[in-house]
Amino acid sequence: MVSIEEIVRRKEKIAVVGLGYVGLPLAAAFGKKVDVIGFEIHPGKVKELESGYDATGELTREDLENTAIGYTTNPADLKLADFIIVTVPTPIDENNNPDLSPMEKASETIGQNLKKGAIIVYESTVYPGVTEDICVPILEQESGLKCGIDFKVGYSPERINPGDKVHTVEKIMKVVSGMDEETLEIVAQVYELVITAGVHRASSIKVAEAAKVIENTQRDLNIALINELALIFNKLDIPTMDVLAAAGTKWNFLKFTPGLVGGHCIGVDPYYLTHKAEQIGYLPQVILAGRRINDGMGKYVAENTVKQMIKAGKVIKGSRVLILGLTFKEDVPDIRNTKVVDIVAELKDYEIEVLIHDPLANPAEARHEYGVELFELSAVGKVDAVIYAVSHKEFAGMSAQTFAGYCMNGHGKGVVMDVKSVLNRDEIEKAGMTYWSL
Repeated sequence: MVSIEEIVRRKEKIAVVGLGYVGLPLAAAFGKKVDVIGFEIHPGKVKELESGYDATGELTREDLENTAIGYTTNPADLKLADFIIVTVPTPIDENNNPDLSPMEKASETIGQNLKKGAIIVYESTVYPGVTEDICVPILEQESGLKCGIDFKVGYSPERINPGDKVHTVEKIMKVVSGMDEETLEIVAQVYELVITAGVHRASSIKVAEAAKVIENTQRDLNIALINELALIFNKLDIPTMDVLAAAGTKWNFLKFTPGLVGGHCIGVDPYYLTHKAEQIGYLPQVILAGRRINDGMGKYVAENTVKQMIKAGKVIKGSRVLILGLTFKEDVPDIRNTKVVDIVAELKDYEIEVLIHDPLANPAEARHEYGVELFELSAVGKVDAVIYAVSHKEFAGMSAQTFAGYCMNGHGKGVVMDVKSVLNRDEIEKAGMTYWSL
């Protein structure tokens, strides 16, 4: 069985499978104290990390230099690991069903190279039961070993917040679980090596899995409520942010704001929970209603862009719209499940030319994932409207006059769509443009 003393003495190794937004910061934290194997299936990513570059932007060159990770793409290296942490993506498919193939493939690889006595801890977001009912049988089949006798499993939901330099992995309390009391204690002790905020010992693996999916489901529903209120207030011609500012003066009012809900957590996790609920014969109502509202916000923004352009005297067919930001949230390069593409798709249905600028997103990735091109601002030219979709720090210095300089195409007033509700309405309107926000 894994020994925390042997890990600290570097006699036993920790392996992290998947070096993305979740796995890399965790591996780096462990790499400051113990021996770490960083397994990644993409050779290009390993080369970048070995050269000191993290494409996710989570770690700096200095961060990577100050940790010791043995990067590898060779599955056989996992045979050296006594404690394996799995941090692969868990996306949804085009029908909003959980796609567990990364988890299954990771389990196959680990099973084929599993050391007797090892502990495997999954961190990827799943619905209750995936670790024990889906992953464990794969591990047993591929390894020929028996769970509970030859190896043990646990679950510790990831809590990484991409782009957040304050709430880093070490400073966020970690939920841990194990298949039995002995495993739970070892898992807790391993994470306590690096998690200064402490750990919470969940009563079972299924409890820990469920805790993860409801964390983001709760946020999703709160944002859905505010988005629905924004739809109502816009029809009433009442500024949503003014209403929220007034209501927010009460001590127990939850301060959420309207917007696009994408990414690989809030916009995905609820579907894992509803999928499991439907499997056991319960049709979720509130959760799916919130998902429908949030999934429809991109289309809503696009439709209102067209309405505002018509009111401003613009000819829609052939008009040009600049979208600022493609990533799913500010100050990160991650474009997974971004809802900005919903705005793009809807505008193109109106035969509008859409130009997207994002200084953080990877142009090749944007082209591959969504078939969209990214433009430098110098190549945009004049447009009829600007949609401020993502509030990157790089956009903070853009003034009303900057927007006015772009919005000089053809007849009619320029239109500024402030999805993030961060621009100054008075300044935009004084500059001769039409302003709209959620």
